[in-house]
Amino acid sequence: MLRAKVAVLKTTPETVLEDVPRLMEMADFTTHLNPAVTTILKDNISWHLMFPGANTTPWQLEGVIAGLKRSGYNDLACVQNETVVTDAYRGEMLNKYRPIFDHYQIPVLYNFIKEDMKWEIYQPRAKMEVLDKIFPGGIRIPNFFYGKNIVHLPTVKTHIYTTMTGAMKNAFGGLLNTRRHYTHSVIHETLVDLLAIQKEIHPGIFTVMDGTTAGSGPGPRTMIPHEKNIILASSDSTAIDAVSAKIMGFDPLSIKFIRLAHEKGLGVGDMREIEIAGEDIAGWNWHFQVGDNLASIGGDLFWFSPLKVFQKFLFHTPVVYLFVYASAIYHDLVWYPSKGKKQVDAWLQTTWGKYFDSYQPGKAGIRN
Repeated sequence: MLRAKVAVLKTTPETVLEDVPRLMEMADFTTHLNPAVTTILKDNISWHLMFPGANTTPWQLEGVIAGLKRSGYNDLACVQNETVVTDAYRGEMLNKYRPIFDHYQIPVLYNFIKEDMKWEIYQPRAKMEVLDKIFPGGIRIPNFFYGKNIVHLPTVKTHIYTTMTGAMKNAFGGLLNTRRHYTHSVIHETLVDLLAIQKEIHPGIFTVMDGTTAGSGPGPRTMIPHEKNIILASSDSTAIDAVSAKIMGFDPLSIKFIRLAHEKGLGVGDMREIEIAGEDIAGWNWHFQVGDNLASIGGDLFWFSPLKVFQKFLFHTPVVYLFVYASAIYHDLVWYPSKGKKQVDAWLQTTWGKYFDSYQPGKAGIRN
């Protein structure tokens, strides 16, 4: 018996702003989101620099806002987080979110600003896999998240530590503070714990995933972009991640966080139990690969090799800032100028790249 539904549509720049709301309807979003409460938009800024496939696209963000508003979900707010290597403010501007927020009058809150929200200790009802051990003093989450719907806006891409990243990983930045790097050696279990917490605090959870340009390689930043022209939506975070993984060429149940979530009944990770609405994806396999880069090789050494015995010294003390600066230098000042910029320039000549280059809220298609 099917227990989850994922909608998948092919789209174009000329139709995407209408396709996203239609996709949401195909995935029955009004059944899963409570219209009487605030709905949080949780976009995905994996890199403050614009890099195709890495971040929420402006048409993904705007299409979701339009779809929600058409159905009476007018109480919307976006919540941004920062990481040790990304700048939320730059990310909003360089990825063209700010004009959309202004156009639709969407308030933006920053979970790292005390005036915007407070972090409170939360005692989960579900048995935790690892978070209670990693944070023995208490698991702190933003109090703003309690009692509100959340709509996740990830992209279809690979990840150096989790094979792929999507709906479940998107909660990582919103619910955990800048000390979330403590969890990297048990990242799969952490994502399962976060999904359990989400199910306790949110009356509704929904995901719209962008695969108009998808990322293969050592993601979530240093990837090879591929135009794929698809969008996905589901109320089941595990199921949409499983479908995304399958499309990219991975066995969903071989990915630990998907398998664990499925086994714990937090979602459906078995493709045989997922209804696909829209496109027939049975024969799709993009043959994506994860691969390594300089940052992932270093991470593997200190998170997963015998050297992990030094984790507390390296990552729980100010020594961690050496890794932060090294990562920023590598990604922003070495990899992007030498390799990334060429890929961005090539992408800007594609249909989606041209659409991004001329993007204005409320208008679909490519404008000269």
